[in-house]
Amino acid sequence: MQQPITPMLECTGLDDEAIRRDVIASGRPAVLRGLVAAWPAVERARVSAAALVGYLRGFDNGGLVDAVMTPPEANGRIFYNAAMDGFNFLRNRLPLSTVAEQVLRYAAFPHPPAVAAQSALVRDCVPGFAAENRLTLLDESVLPRIWLGNAVTTPTHLDEWCNVACVVMGRRRFTLFPPDQIANLYVGPLDFAPTGAPMSLVRLGSPDFERYPLFRQALAAAVVAELGPGDAVFIPPLWWHNVESLEPCNLLVNYWWHATSGAQSGTDSAFDCLMHCILSMRDLPLPTREAWRALFGHYVFGPQDGVTGHIPAPRRGVLGDILPADAKRLRAGLAQRLDPPAR
Repeated sequence: MQQPITPMLECTGLDDEAIRRDVIASGRPAVLRGLVAAWPAVERARVSAAALVGYLRGFDNGGLVDAVMTPPEANGRIFYNAAMDGFNFLRNRLPLSTVAEQVLRYAAFPHPPAVAAQSALVRDCVPGFAAENRLTLLDESVLPRIWLGNAVTTPTHLDEWCNVACVVMGRRRFTLFPPDQIANLYVGPLDFAPTGAPMSLVRLGSPDFERYPLFRQALAAAVVAELGPGDAVFIPPLWWHNVESLEPCNLLVNYWWHATSGAQSGTDSAFDCLMHCILSMRDLPLPTREAWRALFGHYVFGPQDGVTGHIPAPRRGVLGDILPADAKRLRAGLAQRLDPPAR
């Protein structure tokens, strides 16, 4: 029998500064009840799904978005196929309004296929939407993305960015696992995943504990929340999350951004660093790997107080403040070493 999961921390009535200070800076997930309840889109959604779709249609510029469709027997779960040599859905490129019309039509079906437009940049498909439905919590440079579909489940996966996800229509259940539960989640291939992000192979709703016994420990550490229209959730970087859309018609808008204390690292992918480390370090002898662990601990993961104090400031190089020109030069050098010219 599946054990109960701890409810996620909930916050209500916090202003933007309090959310930045007490929620985002904490690095812990939290529900932000009613954060976007005043959005015009949420008001339309409270009228009906058709009213919201009509509202979206008024912004649609015909830009194509990534859309997926799973067969009815998949029960909306976006996943691998049975042989795990492909995925259980079809991809298409459609205007957002076309996907929305499919969602409305399938709402009348007792057991429909699942359809969803995922991670579409608002500026590329419904550009006027963002001006009327603003999230003042974040800088305007953080671009909103739209997720629209029927009852779709994205299994437990992770992203390397901070995430605020706002429910506009329908209900969504978020189940989150801390980063340190990775060994208990039975994660699939890093470089071959249905949504591009590494994904747990365990079915959350009916886990096979004989095959995945450590998943019990992951459940003991998990937190869960169900969100309705106007609610939002903060998901810190690298927290694994399973997302279930629970209604025949669902719409979510999310915002991803890098939280960094260094101006030059905000657009870089640390996941790329992980992949390169696997390529260059995983097969080294154990003593060599332990030596590299010490270097990473000193230069990356440990306190920085004692790293550069003995080096004159003009000679700290990559260990000091990295200016835009420095970052450009470093990236160019890395790219050249990763892909050296043929001899």
